[in-house]
Amino acid sequence: MTIRSSLVIAPLAASHDRARFRCGVAALDDYLHKQAGQDVKRRVSRVFVATTAEHPDVISGYYTLSSLSIEFGQLPEKLARSLPRHPLPAALLGRLAVSQDAQCSGVGSMLLADAIKRTLAVSTEIAIYALVVDAIDERAQGFYEQYGFTLLGLGGCRLFLPLQSL
Repeated sequence: MTIRSSLVIAPLAASHDRARFRCGVAALDDYLHKQAGQDVKRRVSRVFVATTAEHPDVISGYYTLSSLSIEFGQLPEKLARSLPRHPLPAALLGRLAVSQDAQCSGVGSMLLADAIKRTLAVSTEIAIYALVVDAIDERAQGFYEQYGFTLLGLGGCRLFLPLQSL
């Protein structure tokens, strides 16, 4: 059985072994080790972790979701023509990381699909125009672009995917 076929994605819980997680990017490791639990308690971010049924405490990957607004001026001109001229509601996929042991096994794609699914589900109750991501580097940017995300604003590494395109 592959890791992908036995993947379970659920909210971060006390039983998850955060200290053991290593993805190879210090900032993403440190966030899960030191900050994720506090952000959940403060209700500033939701953290979802991927584990397997065989090892429910071992985190194979994680992502965070929170809310934000997209400034109208950051949108591509072609898209902006059909939208109101004020900030648009969005969901932010602030972080997405896969443990070194699970990289190249499809866990990142599964986490992204889960984030999109959760965002779409919430968008039936509250307005969410797009899912926004902050790519940590060019490799991450390429990962998101292969799923239809495009750059937002001038420069930087923030990308977005309008939910109507799904």
